[in-house]
Amino acid sequence: MYQCPKCNCEYGYDDGVAYNCPECGHIWTDLCIENAKVKDSVGNELKDGDDVTLIMDLKMGNTTLKRGMKGKRIKLIEEVDGHDLEARIDGVGNVYLKSEVVKKL
Repeated sequence: MYQCPKCNCEYGYDDGVAYNCPECGHIWTDLCIENAKVKDSVGNELKDGDDVTLIMDLKMGNTTLKRGMKGKRIKLIEEVDGHDLEARIDGVGNVYLKSEVVKKL
């Protein structure tokens, strides 16, 4: 049995070509799952709850997020204007970030 990445159904099955979900009808392959992983600037896979550090200065309105600032307890999100994660930065609050400008701690 394979877990569906779309609806988390536990009854997915392999038909010899791809995996199928009997509940939502989603079809996926191992390559789809690999491409869906969110990776940081050096290729480490990011998951919910990870801590990250910024690898470059980022201009955000009147504030600049400096290189080396830490983002705590990230949350992977559906893409919002190219941003694919949300993190809490001390002194700033919750911000949306792109995975290519962070490095996993």
